[in-house]
Amino acid sequence: MGLISEFKEFALKGNFFDMAIGVVIGTAFGGIVKSLIEDVIMPVVGLAGKVDFSKAVFTLRKADAAAGTSQIDVRYGTFVTVFINFLILAFVLFLVVKAYNTAKKRFEAEKPAPAPAGPTPDQKLLTEIRDLLARR
Repeated sequence: MGLISEFKEFALKGNFFDMAIGVVIGTAFGGIVKSLIEDVIMPVVGLAGKVDFSKAVFTLRKADAAAGTSQIDVRYGTFVTVFINFLILAFVLFLVVKAYNTAKKRFEAEKPAPAPAGPTPDQKLLTEIRDLLARR
């Protein structure tokens, strides 16, 4: 099987399209969560702690124009913001997966059990042979 035909088979299977749709929806969902965190949650957290995390820095070295050195800052506030974003996003995704699994179990439980399959042709033949031998 050639490389191009293998790619066509992969792309047309459905998994490729499912993955592409998942990436697009995931990107949009990430934007929603980012806005929720930056525009709703972080101002409340900042108000509670009276800290604007986006501007929180720790200065390692002050700028000195005479010595020609620039200021060096560790912007830990950005890290705190990104870390809180990660925790919230992870929690939201956990809730989404939990809801999906709960719904999946509910839908599987609602399906009626399949009727037992009848005997296979081999089993029918063996049953007939057994009955013929029992009559002798």
